Amino acid sequence: MTKIPEALPGAPSFSEQLRVRLASALSARAADDPPRTRNRRADDSPLYTNRLLLETSPYLRQHAHNPVNWYPWGDEAFAEAKRLDRPVLLSIGYSTCHWCHVMEEESFEEPEIARFLNQHFIAIKVDRELRPDVDAVYMSAVQAMTGSGGWPLNIWLTPERKPFYGGTYFPPRDLGPHRGFAKILEAIQRHYAENRGSVEEVADQLTGLIRRDLEGVTAAVTQVPGEEVLKLAKSAYARNADRARGGLVGSMKFPSSLPIRFLLRFHRRTGDPDALELATLTLERMAAGGIHDQVAGGFHRYATDPDWLVPHFEKMLYDNALLALAYLEGWQATERADFAQVAREILDYAMREMTSPEGGFYSATDADSLNAEGESEEGWFFTWTPQEIEAVVGAEQAPSVHAYYGVTPAGHLEGRSILHRERDPAAVARELGIERHRLDEIVREAREQLYRARARRPAPLRDEKILAGWNGLMISALAQAGFALDEETYTDAAGRAARFLLVNMREGRRLLRTFKDGRAAGPAFLEDYAFIVAGLLDLYEADPDPHWLHEALSLQETLDAHYADDAGGAYFNNADDHERLLAREKPSQDGAVPSGNSIAARNLLRLAELTGDDRHLERAASLFSAFHEMLTRVPTALSEMLLALDFQLAATKEIVVVRPASGGDLDSMLAPLRATLLPNRILAVATEGEDLRAHSLAVPLVAGKVAREGKVTAYVCQNRVCERPTTDPEVFAAQLR
Repeated sequence: MTKIPEALPGAPSFSEQLRVRLASALSARAADDPPRTRNRRADDSPLYTNRLLLETSPYLRQHAHNPVNWYPWGDEAFAEAKRLDRPVLLSIGYSTCHWCHVMEEESFEEPEIARFLNQHFIAIKVDRELRPDVDAVYMSAVQAMTGSGGWPLNIWLTPERKPFYGGTYFPPRDLGPHRGFAKILEAIQRHYAENRGSVEEVADQLTGLIRRDLEGVTAAVTQVPGEEVLKLAKSAYARNADRARGGLVGSMKFPSSLPIRFLLRFHRRTGDPDALELATLTLERMAAGGIHDQVAGGFHRYATDPDWLVPHFEKMLYDNALLALAYLEGWQATERADFAQVAREILDYAMREMTSPEGGFYSATDADSLNAEGESEEGWFFTWTPQEIEAVVGAEQAPSVHAYYGVTPAGHLEGRSILHRERDPAAVARELGIERHRLDEIVREAREQLYRARARRPAPLRDEKILAGWNGLMISALAQAGFALDEETYTDAAGRAARFLLVNMREGRRLLRTFKDGRAAGPAFLEDYAFIVAGLLDLYEADPDPHWLHEALSLQETLDAHYADDAGGAYFNNADDHERLLAREKPSQDGAVPSGNSIAARNLLRLAELTGDDRHLERAASLFSAFHEMLTRVPTALSEMLLALDFQLAATKEIVVVRPASGGDLDSMLAPLRATLLPNRILAVATEGEDLRAHSLAVPLVAGKVAREGKVTAYVCQNRVCERPTTDPEVFAAQLR
């Protein structure tokens, strides 16, 4: 029988109503959702339970059995802080954050630390992936105070939600020069009680800084940056490039730090060989490194060393969607089959391991998993000893696998090896005294064996919430790959995910942010609309159904109506009827996840070309103007917006392909386009008859086009002026060039 939760240490007893709700939630807990806590009763049930058990966020539920009296973000918590005249501890993280787990285990699971926290503070937990707006506001404050940021983000607020002190990870006790969390709590409680005027003065100053930092400036005039911005960005990346190992010079390596897709476009625009060399070197080194899961495909979040070898082992949906596009475009730019293969492996991984039964995509998997002793250890799931590999592939093949993947007795991490490809396979084959094709056969078979063996290990936690925006990124990756690689499986997966989002994560014309446990919740943000609109536009080109374009236009209308800054240009992160925070952020930088404004800029340009509606062009010009100062001063801060600017500055190819009602060889006509990096184009494919009429309602350029001589016919236009229509794929290929 489920016990009704008792009071947490140092906290008042829960109301009877809340206790009953928590008991009911405990009883309903799924068998595959065990309590995450070391504080247990003799019968192994959790000793403590707090309000976070009632939330759907996997991150919040991870903290549901801490002895801390956690509240979710909301008015109830701040009302209680005001009633008790207490400061608020706001702690922000996400479910696959390694250091969030460490701080939970060290501090938030510690009953004595929790007792002091419960007695003197109101504690609030926030999942940054569900509330990026809250995270942005308070991350800005911590960066202003400390010059850096990260997660977990721990910040102390007044009951009026204004920050006055903060940081990231704190050890539980004093550690060298670092003050322990317990001592910090005591010092803040004392300072808040004895120096209220000073606290409020700092809080007011920080609030002013946050507003100036996040809300942006009003563009005085419409001013679209020119090609000099692209040249400045290329020069900046070239100066800081790691020319031996790819990426940028640094002790750690992030895939997003060097924007491959921008460099490929710059090479296409200017013929600059250095841009292509930087892009291809980085693609090569990342694919060969330990950051790339050599067994299952997909990429870990970043490398903790300059050689891309030792990753932080969590896997994020957004990283993999964006990297699939980088490798896909790398293949189109170079014709290198190995780049196309990496893109396929990323997408196959996402479809195999990250897809929900409904067709949406899960958010992430953790870095930590249980080792052979049943203890949590970062990376254990992904690493190997020579003996483990020999037990899987056999003594005869093990030396080849060890040599190919750099497996040694010493290993790279706690005596275990991270599979990577440091050496040229041809050299490895010569050293082993076997033919290269035989080595490839051994490795191919070993990969499958290792994957099956690894699947029997305790897997890292998978965050099974479905985020609208991140799904939009994966829809784009699948749709573009489906078209470029002529792979219907990918296009079908993109369409299934899009249908799921549009049916299950929308109320009327408004998107919802997240889907978990059978229900959608939370208002959507700018990135949700922008990323899904981009995904739908990509899907329209891969699966030429006007429905996708109409849905994209509908979502863009909602974005324009509720998120646009008509006075200052660009878009706010929150809708005009969303909760009011200390500042209404206008996202202005691209990080591991692109800014919604950067993606929206390119969406507007594509929609303008497709529909001929100049209102989209006007909004795009206003958006570029809002970021003109940053683009001209620090263009690398908006690396994804550079793709939109490249589109804006190029002569866009407007491509219409018409198939006769009787059919025709569409594949042969599209083949040159599939394999060509041509980012500055729009595409409409229609079949004569009712289908063509349906397309022409949304895409005026389609109207009047015909399939000549009963054959598939391509029309290549610029500025609505078309070259001679052709039924010859070779002529079409020449027109594309």
